[in-house]
Amino acid sequence: MKRIFLLFTFLLGFAQMRADEGMWLLMLIKRLNGVDMQKEGLHLTPEEIYSVNNSSLKDAIVSFGGFCTGEIVSDKGLIFTNHHCGYGAVAAASTPEKDYLKNGFWAMKDKDEFNAKDLYVRFLVRMDDATQRINSKLNENMSGADRKAVIEAETKAIQTENSENGKYTVVVKDFFNGNEFYYFVYQDYKDIRLVGAPPSSIGKFGGDTDNWEWPRHTGDFTVFRVYADAAGNPAEFKPTNVPLKPKHFLPVSLKGIKPGDFSMILGYPGRTNRYLTSYGIDQMVTKDYPAWVEASKMAMDVMKKFMDKDKATQLNYASQYASVANYWKNRQGTIDAVEKNGTIADKREIENRYKEWSYQPGNEMYDGVLEQIQTYYQQVSDRNTERNYASILTRNAKYISIAYQLAPMLDSYAKQDLAGRLAMKSKLEDAVKNTYENINTELEGEMLNSLVNLYQTKVNKDVASPTLMSLDAKNLSTVAYASLFANKTSVSNYIANPDRLKLDSDPLLKIAKGISADQKASGEKFIKVDDNFAKNNRLFLAGLMKAMPEKKFYPDANSTMRLTYGTVATLPIRTDRNYFGITDNYYTDMTGLVGKYKAGDEEFDLPQRVIALHNAKDYGMYADKAGYMPVNFLSDNDITGGNSGSPVIDADGNLIGIAFDGNSEALSGDIVFEEEWQKTINVDIRFVLWTIDKYAGARRLVDELKLVKDENTPADTGASKIRTAAPAKKKK
Repeated sequence: MKRIFLLFTFLLGFAQMRADEGMWLLMLIKRLNGVDMQKEGLHLTPEEIYSVNNSSLKDAIVSFGGFCTGEIVSDKGLIFTNHHCGYGAVAAASTPEKDYLKNGFWAMKDKDEFNAKDLYVRFLVRMDDATQRINSKLNENMSGADRKAVIEAETKAIQTENSENGKYTVVVKDFFNGNEFYYFVYQDYKDIRLVGAPPSSIGKFGGDTDNWEWPRHTGDFTVFRVYADAAGNPAEFKPTNVPLKPKHFLPVSLKGIKPGDFSMILGYPGRTNRYLTSYGIDQMVTKDYPAWVEASKMAMDVMKKFMDKDKATQLNYASQYASVANYWKNRQGTIDAVEKNGTIADKREIENRYKEWSYQPGNEMYDGVLEQIQTYYQQVSDRNTERNYASILTRNAKYISIAYQLAPMLDSYAKQDLAGRLAMKSKLEDAVKNTYENINTELEGEMLNSLVNLYQTKVNKDVASPTLMSLDAKNLSTVAYASLFANKTSVSNYIANPDRLKLDSDPLLKIAKGISADQKASGEKFIKVDDNFAKNNRLFLAGLMKAMPEKKFYPDANSTMRLTYGTVATLPIRTDRNYFGITDNYYTDMTGLVGKYKAGDEEFDLPQRVIALHNAKDYGMYADKAGYMPVNFLSDNDITGGNSGSPVIDADGNLIGIAFDGNSEALSGDIVFEEEWQKTINVDIRFVLWTIDKYAGARRLVDELKLVKDENTPADTGASKIRTAAPAKKKK
């Protein structure tokens, strides 16, 4: 009787799962969520969201650079995304003389839009189910290597069948811990141009202090445009390319929002682990993430030391620093949230109930799976910790990656005859230029010393890289500076006089190769353990799904397009926060933005023009009907990293905001949906347009948009008459 009762309460708890939990595959919306979404207020049909044969919302959503999301908002290919998503492109375009990060950039004419180097956007053409096709060739008696070979063979076949001779990019992904498979057909556009970016004092207002916190007052957006050839096809950057005419673009609503309004987000969430066991979470918050936090903080400190000394270094490392800082705070916040919210205890309660189900007759193959998963984490605990220290090291100590990446090209060049070298030289010189143009060698030397020393201090010698443990961490920078990879000049000298013996004996290259070989050896050492874990993970989730046939399971995020739906929502007021007079805690306004202003502060400074416009209440048609100028708002959509820049869409398919963050109370959200606390922080689209129009004077961009208004929308007062004095020129 006890087992039956536990099973009943287990199933009931999942059956009552909130509708706003989950990141749903678009092709499954009609079958799984169409009715639920319409009950919450959606006015669109599933076909208007995802259609293969007709234009739909999916055609207005792009994967931005492979790391964020963007949305098409005009019939001329205009893209909105986050400021932190466009941060690298803006930084790359900046110089000490033209600091677009600090001062912003606005293309006042078409010809002012310029190529954002190395950026691309990816449109989803269609997706389809490959589960039966692949699973019919697999069985649980296969070794991990045999299973991988079958999946790779089917993947290549699917890619060949659907790429149309290279026109499309085809990606096959596994879902539900390898129990299901889907493939995605994409079209990539590579001519992406920067159109507008607010100054960092707007786009990054609040800095690291406010990151992951609410209330927020940040204009986290940038504007790009996708260009194509005259026929609308993808093309490399050319001055003759034209703005893309998209299949669909999002109208922009000025009607305003209120709690309970339907909200939907489409985007490319990176990765979640919602079905991670309590054992995996325990490993994460007690070993893995503390290692990540410690190593990240050291990398940040090294960068900051040199960024504060030199403007060029500040610009060159701005994007890297911001990325490391973001994950550093996220990882620490996750540790804190898991402990505060009792996440591990909640998971263990579910696992105990799962075990009760697995004891039932006919479920024998699922019995004992969790015990084997627990044993796995005991076996790999130190190895996983090592991976986190090593990951931060190889990501941030660029000398190692430079040697490893350039060496094959230099070796191939040295093997060529004179004609072959002439053919390679230009491409090789470009690669060298791109590698070193933003490098501060003194910073990189200290980074190498510091992170290797930390690795040697913290990693268990039984699982450590022999190469890294054998190094003299205090003097590694001298090894790097003596290497042919030390700087652009030394590599250029090698190109002028190639010597393969010199390359093979280079000390920095030996270190890079040694680390790579050690990582491979570690992988081979644990291959059987990892394969068994993958099998048990598949069985655990398959069993969970069988135990709860009435539950609508959603797959973990894996950088494929997903939809999440919910409503504009509030958070409880906290006594330790300043809400600047707002009592209905779902939005922030410009009074709070200006209220946080600290002149000259790195995180809370503001352009004087923003303050002047606010003091004059020069908000135009972007003000709320209540008279205030909205900045950010909350919704209860379920998102994660990769959703940055995703559109927040209302019940009629109009853009109401741009998602950019989560809240600190629910930073454990990647492993469990925190029903009470989990929120998405969004830039109100009216603040985006106010910044473009009233602050920057780039009204031509607003005129491109299809604006949706109602009788409560304030009148368009036209161009602002507020003028602010230009900064005084420094005397020479």
